[in-house]
Amino acid sequence: MKNKAVLMYFPPSDLMKALINLKCDKALEVIGYSVENRPIYSLILGDGAYKILAWSQMHGNETTTTKASLDLVDHLINTSEGARLLKQLKLQIIFQLSPDGASRYTRLNANEVDLNRDAVAQSQPEMKALIRTYKAFNPDLCLNLHGQRTIFSSGATNKPATVSFLAPAANDARAITPARLVAMQYIAAMARNLPVEDHWGIGRYDDAFNINCTGDYFTAQNTPTILFEAGHYPEDYNRDKTRDLILSSLLACLNCAVNQSYTDFSLEDYAAIPDNGNHLRDVEIQNVTIVNNANITTSTLFVQYKEVLKDGAIHLIPEYAGNEVELKGLKIINTLNKNQTDPVNIVESSEKILNHLQSFIDF
Repeated sequence: MKNKAVLMYFPPSDLMKALINLKCDKALEVIGYSVENRPIYSLILGDGAYKILAWSQMHGNETTTTKASLDLVDHLINTSEGARLLKQLKLQIIFQLSPDGASRYTRLNANEVDLNRDAVAQSQPEMKALIRTYKAFNPDLCLNLHGQRTIFSSGATNKPATVSFLAPAANDARAITPARLVAMQYIAAMARNLPVEDHWGIGRYDDAFNINCTGDYFTAQNTPTILFEAGHYPEDYNRDKTRDLILSSLLACLNCAVNQSYTDFSLEDYAAIPDNGNHLRDVEIQNVTIVNNANITTSTLFVQYKEVLKDGAIHLIPEYAGNEVELKGLKIINTLNKNQTDPVNIVESSEKILNHLQSFIDF
């Protein structure tokens, strides 16, 4: 079965190598320890009065924003723009809130708890470390850095939501509290800064309220909080282009904090960002001859890649994803240009269907 290795694994050892290369390792602070006693590192930069707290990889398999955070540190300590920003800002970055999850490449921590559902209970040592840091640092703005799968689109289009944002709600009514409005204004400013093209887009993440989620919890504490979601850019399964766009968004955010330009944007600007759809799949295979209850016809079938950690690398493993008419493929393959030896029986198991489709899947 075909598969492809991609550069999405970023365990704690790679993080430390990157921090040593940036000559930041001596300035690191350990804010706590994970379930398996791995240190949770943070870095404080700048001397300004306006304080921003950012954390990444609270889901260990969401690595792109961690890499972009390191790019941000590099920019801040090695450019004139960075020096200017750090005179007016104080930034604390937690690079991997879930080092155990990062090591395993899993969404959950070592206790199989989703840290982004633990804000109220604070049952896990990683969440306790974040809450302690939040209270001690007392930020003016929080940046909750995540990653999302290839299934998410910019609105109802076939364009992937390469970067998505959310200003989390503070209550069940999803009221526009002062803290939430500030987050919305920041997001509108960042979205305006991104050079959206025809083949990718920006999304607005679902704002269903859950006080157990970190962003909702901090917004309810009256701290503006912005959720970043690093999504897919066409053909870029290493997420290099997405990483660059997240860095651009982070720099736009910091500049807005310094010059207060986010106040130029409104709730309406935020609402104009398309909602995230979830109808995309990695491969769309058109004109497949199929058998369905003895009837032979043609259909469009879909394949989705599953990310699997094996031998220290992430491999994309194809899986059959159905033939629902509302789905759209990121990559389109037309079987009219290929030889299909046998019809695909779509009432067979997903594994057997996938075996039929293997000849059409080309990495």
